[in-house]
Amino acid sequence: MKDNRFIIGRLKSMVYAAKGAVKLLTTEHSIMVQFSIGILVTIAGFYFEISTTEWLFQIFAIGLVISIEGLNTAIEKIADFIHPQYNERIGFIKDIAAGAVFFAALTAIAIGIIIYYPKFFC
Repeated sequence: MKDNRFIIGRLKSMVYAAKGAVKLLTTEHSIMVQFSIGILVTIAGFYFEISTTEWLFQIFAIGLVISIEGLNTAIEKIADFIHPQYNERIGFIKDIAAGAVFFAALTAIAIGIIIYYPKFFC
């Protein structure tokens, strides 16, 4: 039964969201990899004492990749549930979702290069 009280409803939504985040981190290898990379670049950020602006872009990039990866995982799970056998149209949908992760990852890589290249090579 739906709880119509605003605060209680929002708190319940946050609990469900946290459960979903834990499920992603503990069951999905792609999320585990992305999260681990996020931890490594966070450590690098402290080590190299990056600026506040660089932190903002780095945090954005980490969140972007993990979020899009989570959406990709959800799309794949739904597609597999709807059509467990291989289907060309489902494959096309899954490829598009994976492509979105690819663009997010390229963005994160570009941000990482802009932040860390000068720290290593200049």
